[in-house]
Formats: sequence, structure tokens, C-alpha cells
Amino acid sequence: MGGDSPTSEMIDGRTSDNDCDKEDKGKRLWKKVKYQLIEYHSLPMFLRDNEFILGYYRSEWPLKQVFLSMFSIHNETLNVWTHLIGFFLFLFLTIYTATRAPDLVDLHYLQRLPDMIRSADFHKIHPELLNCLPSLPNLSDFKTSLPSMDFLSSVSGNLVELVTNCLPERLSHSYQTENSVPHGVSDDVMNMVAPLMVRPITRWPFFVFLGGAMFCLLASSTCHLLACHSARLSYIVLRCDYAGIAALIATSFYPPVYYSFMCNPFFCNLYLGFITILGIATMAFSLLPMFQGPKFRSTRASLFFGMGVSGVVPLVHKLILFRNRPEVLHTTCYEVLMGVLYGLGAVIYATRIPERWRPGKFDIAGHSHQLFHILVVAGAYTHYRAGLVYLRWRDLQGC
Repeated sequence: MGGDSPTSEMIDGRTSDNDCDKEDKGKRLWKKVKYQLIEYHSLPMFLRDNEFILGYYRSEWPLKQVFLSMFSIHNETLNVWTHLIGFFLFLFLTIYTATRAPDLVDLHYLQRLPDMIRSADFHKIHPELLNCLPSLPNLSDFKTSLPSMDFLSSVSGNLVELVTNCLPERLSHSYQTENSVPHGVSDDVMNMVAPLMVRPITRWPFFVFLGGAMFCLLASSTCHLLACHSARLSYIVLRCDYAGIAALIATSFYPPVYYSFMCNPFFCNLYLGFITILGIATMAFSLLPMFQGPKFRSTRASLFFGMGVSGVVPLVHKLILFRNRPEVLHTTCYEVLMGVLYGLGAVIYATRIPERWRPGKFDIAGHSHQLFHILVVAGAYTHYRAGLVYLRWRDLQGC
């Protein structure tokens, strides 16, 4: 009579449940479809950068899915990880430099001390050594114990303090020329003990470079991970990426310029000021909206390449000024190699080789941007090795 029968209610309930199930399945299916990788021709304009990479693109994904995608396969996976691994490498090197590098010179020369004493006229210098180091063993015991690291550890603890009392003039002039040797102390004695007493030179130019490298690598990795989220976020992270490249190039000048010309303040300030202004100008230019488009790819590469080439002037000046120093030749080899790696990376980035030759074949691995990333990390690490040579040289030599 009035109302629905129990049978009809049951049918309506089943129908309602079926509708909910279908709706849930539809949502799950839509999510799967929505987070599928798409092809180049389906991309919004802000994601169209390299027409030779045809597939495996993420497009306008939510941030959660974007972050999770760093553990999945797409055409940006290796771009993210090549520079993220590079960032952690330079973070480790920064910690190592802060904790270990100040002792490199002292340990190096401490280990060579027995050989240096053997090569000297021992009978001539032994009385003078005893004046500074009264705790040294007798002549026969001293010669026998030279190869022992126990001897080195027993002497090194208070070596600097003892010699300071004998060589106050040497310590007060530790950053002057090599000819400032105190009267009454032989050259042989000075050659053995002076390297153990020199204070480490300032490290801030080296840490400026390490900071610039880490900023560049982290900004690049973040850009490749997040740029697919939205046009607004893509604009922001791309600006940071270009600024990071400019920061890496500019800060790479600090160690070679500072440590090469630290005794010539005019040229030191001139070169550092020039590259700093050029780096800031490049960063400012990279903030312009027109700088982002694919048609400015060659302009971007040329600008960054030009910053690197500007380092030729202080490099040549350094070679002329210190042409007889082996450390200068050593660091120059490293810096030339760094320039070759950076320059090759810029050329590959601008020409989009090898995907230009076989579009679609290098979508996942092997395309130009990945090669560019690897070369940047290799070039920065080469520069780090050069920086260690500078530190050893100036720690020992001073001005």
C-alpha cells in the first residue's frame, strides 16, 4: 500500500552500493590516467623545451606525486639524481675541508721529517736542534729512532712551542719572503722546522666556491624535480637554476684569484670585483622572463660560457707572475681541465647532442642535459682538487 516494500529497499541499497563502487573505481582510474607520462605534443607550452625528447614527460602533477616521482622512471629522473648526488658529494667535501684540510700540510711535512733530517748535515745541525729541542734524544738514539712514528708523535706534541722560543723572528715573519731567516739558525734547521710552524692560510675563498657549487647543484636538482607542477612554480625554479649556474661560475674564480694574488691586493680586488659584478649581472639577466624560452638556449649557453672565458686573464697573469712555481703549473692544469669540461658541457647543452641525431632514442638516458650535468660535477670536482693544491702552497709559502 503506502511506502516501498522491503524488496525494493534492498534493490535500491544494492544499486546505491554499486554506484559508489563505480565512482571509486572511476576516481582510481582517473588518477592513474592523470599521472601517466605523456608525449611532447601533449605538453602545455611552459613545459616545451626540447622537441627532440619525445616522451616520458610529467605534466601538472600535484606536489605529492611530483616528490614521489624522484623514485620513478621518467625523462627527468637522471637529471634530478646526477646533481642531487653531486650536491651530497660537495657537502661531504665541505665537511672534509673544514675538519681535515687544515692539517694536510702539517701531517705531510711531519711524515717527511726523518728524510729531511737524513738529507741534511746532521753533525752540523744537531747542536742547533738541541738549542731549540732540548728533549731530543742523544745523537745515536736520535738517528736510530728517525724512521719510527713513535718518535714523530713524541716530538710533534710540543715541537711548535719549543721552536717558537728559539725562532721568534721566523714566526713573526712567517708570511714574508723565504729570505727572512733568523741569524744564528742554519738553513737546514729552518727547512725542517719551518713547515711545521706555519699557520694555515684563510679558507674563506675556498668555502665560497664550495657554497656556490652546492647551491648550483641543489637548485638544478630541485628545478628538474618540481618544474612540471605548474607554470608558476616552473618559472620560479628555472630562475633559481640559472642563478645557480652563474653562482658556480663566479665562485669558481675565488680560490685561484685570491690565492694567486693575495700578496698583490690591487689585482686580487680587481679580478674578484670584476667576476662578482659579472656574476650578479648574469643572475639579474636570468630573472628576465624572456630568458626562459627555448629560443634563448644559445644565448644562455653563450653568456655562461663567456663568464668562464673571462677567467683566462687572471690565469695568464698568474702564469707570468709565478712561472717558476710547480704549484702554479699544477693548478693551471686542473683549471684548464675544468674549463674544458665546463665548455664541453655548454656546447652539448646548446646543440642538444645526441638526441638531435635520433629523436626519441635518448628520452630516458643519454640526452644532452644529463651529459651536461655530469660534466658540471666533474669540472667542479676538478676545481676542488686545484683548491687543495692552492691551500698547501700558501700554507707553506705565505706571501
